[in-house]
Amino acid sequence: MTMLIAGLVLFLGIHTFTTLREPRAALIGSIGEGPYKGLYSLVSAAGLVLIVWGFGRYRADGYIPVWDPPVGLRHLTLLLMWFSFVALAAAYAPPGKIKGLLRHPMLVGVKIWALAHLLANGDLGSLILFGTLLAWAVYDRIAVKRRGDPGAPRSGFTAGDAIAVVVGSIAYGAMFWLHPWLIGVPIA
Repeated sequence: MTMLIAGLVLFLGIHTFTTLREPRAALIGSIGEGPYKGLYSLVSAAGLVLIVWGFGRYRADGYIPVWDPPVGLRHLTLLLMWFSFVALAAAYAPPGKIKGLLRHPMLVGVKIWALAHLLANGDLGSLILFGTLLAWAVYDRIAVKRRGDPGAPRSGFTAGDAIAVVVGSIAYGAMFWLHPWLIGVPIA
């Protein structure tokens, strides 16, 4: 569990640092934008590796049950995950109504993803992993709002919406095949 927590500290720590605009600007001013981006990427990657490795070790060495989620919540999780994938796809799609309504679709997608996984998993490691990521996404959305970042402009339905729904749906479907291979646990 120590590796998982260390990974979360690194990964979310560097992501939280970006919300602290003055220290971030000072660091970029002292080392330059390229080295800053390289350091940011390196710390993020190291944190992600530790999260994946630490969570895998936790699941293999000492799964600690906290509560037993009802079967109905697992069905709700499947529905929520489709919305999460569409929101994540909308973050990278051309502007459209989905992106405009969500304002910051990446953060919405992460929040839905983390909440869905909290509903479906009742063990301590999952509560730490997904609860921490949900808390960070809520914090980051508040930080973005305080900065005055309006997010994506609102508009009518566009090709960007179609792209978000199609790509999100394909990724959602692919996860049924990939989840056991990547995560080691079947979805259903």
